Amino acid sequence: MSAVARVLGALTTAYGVAVVVRPSVLTGPTGLGPRDGDPSPPVATLARAVGVRDAVSGLAVVLAPRGRAVQVALAVRVAADIGDAVTLGVALPDRGAARKAVAVAGGWAVLNALALATAR
Repeated sequence: MSAVARVLGALTTAYGVAVVVRPSVLTGPTGLGPRDGDPSPPVATLARAVGVRDAVSGLAVVLAPRGRAVQVALAVRVAADIGDAVTLGVALPDRGAARKAVAVAGGWAVLNALALATAR
């Protein structure tokens, strides 16, 4: 398994923790909240849930033993990133923010898919 997958997992974990601590890291760029300020409590709660998912799944990539375990962890990351790209791409009302969200989430899906391909 390449170190690239572990780095991707660590970066995903760091991003997830950042969103849990400060939901505006996710909500600001997506337009789900103000760019300079805190989102509403319900939106912050949802963002934190996404942050926890990312932190835990990224940590799984970092800590999983080689072989099937890391392949499953990477597949979960790919699925989550594709889900984010589709959901945000369809649901965000600001088309510019939607395109950016699709590009970012889709890019992460591709990177994790490449890491998965090298983990086989």
